[in-house]
Amino acid sequence: MPSRRTGSDSRTDPGVGTGPVRSTGSDSVETPAVHRRIWAAVAVLATVTAVTLGAFLAADTPAAGRAANSSGSATPDGLRHTSVEVSLGACGHGWTRPRPGTQVFDLRNTSTGPAEVDLVDPRTGAVHAEVEGLAPGTAREMRVTLGGGSYAFRCLPDDADAVTGPTVRIPGNARGGPHVVPVTEHDLIPPTLTYQKWIGERTIELARKTDVLKKAVDSGDLAAARKAWLPAHLVYERMGAAYGTFGDADAAVNGTDAGLPEGPHDPDFQGFHRVEYGLWHGESAASLRGPTDRLAHAVHALRDSWPQQRMDPADLGLRAHEVLENTIRFELTGRTDFGSGSNLATVRANLDGTRELLSVLRPLLTTRDPDLARTDAWLDRTERTVEGFGHDGRWTPLDRLATADRERLNGDVSEATELLSSVAAICDLRRTA
Repeated sequence: MPSRRTGSDSRTDPGVGTGPVRSTGSDSVETPAVHRRIWAAVAVLATVTAVTLGAFLAADTPAAGRAANSSGSATPDGLRHTSVEVSLGACGHGWTRPRPGTQVFDLRNTSTGPAEVDLVDPRTGAVHAEVEGLAPGTAREMRVTLGGGSYAFRCLPDDADAVTGPTVRIPGNARGGPHVVPVTEHDLIPPTLTYQKWIGERTIELARKTDVLKKAVDSGDLAAARKAWLPAHLVYERMGAAYGTFGDADAAVNGTDAGLPEGPHDPDFQGFHRVEYGLWHGESAASLRGPTDRLAHAVHALRDSWPQQRMDPADLGLRAHEVLENTIRFELTGRTDFGSGSNLATVRANLDGTRELLSVLRPLLTTRDPDLARTDAWLDRTERTVEGFGHDGRWTPLDRLATADRERLNGDVSEATELLSSVAAICDLRRTA
């Protein structure tokens, strides 16, 4: 995973894929111009819609002008629409005839400031649906499937405390849609600390294997250097959830030539990929000593500074989805191949990193993510697919895969990535007060 790929440029709405209905009005995710055919299997990731644990639901549609009233009138789309007020003094007012099934609430912000609106179980705090950024004087739809139980609207103005509206009860045992008990920052601190410790151990391993690479280059043994490059690089590729915490060290260790005026020959091109380019493009050991020295220095500095770093617990769930999302964007397009043809080895390392994130988050996910077993199964399948292209440390380059193999690989990684969006949604820190 190349440098700076877990920041705001690659972040997608955590509501995409799973979780309670979330409406943000975000734009679509960037689609690379190269290898467009691999995106056919992941078109679901390219359109930001509100999704609820595997079922796509329409949301974020302006409700102004729609023929809806408080009694829940039917409209041309075949669903009942109920007008609900959003304000400090009348949060949730208007829902007077509750019923089970799929329905649409037309949320109307009658206050003077923007607000977030959640539909919750007032007893457990579980969130069934949510709408963000509802501006004053505007309306937006909240589409949700409800079963028997208790519900209330929670209005969260930007500059005031949350207000919970009246509790509405739907009788019977009808099954409703998905919902999630919010995760708190306190919940995320233990897994974050565990993951930080794991990253610390990886930085030590990274330094040791990078030293083997440096020793080979220093001695002029480029065959040994090519053999040592991949094991060192894969250690770093397993650490994807920590890249944001690494700061500038990420670019120094794993930067690419993207945006550099002279491309791979630019003096600012550095890190593993700079060394890779030289090793597989006929550079001499003498010309590679400088780039390798800089790489080793950056790796050792990262190892030494890591004990003083602190990861943001709010990032952990999001990264569990982003690691493979970026694998699709960068590894499966070949954009990070500078000669070694090792993209599939990197895909395997990214899967390892995702597994580690799931292992530390599993205590939180077990009771919250009904698709967790399915996610595990798809990760298993994807690992088997990827491992089929590697033998005795040698990996098939992407451009040598048969069409059927490429389609199977793309489909497996894409499905696993989509399922992992539930982790991002569930671990998103939600305001409750």
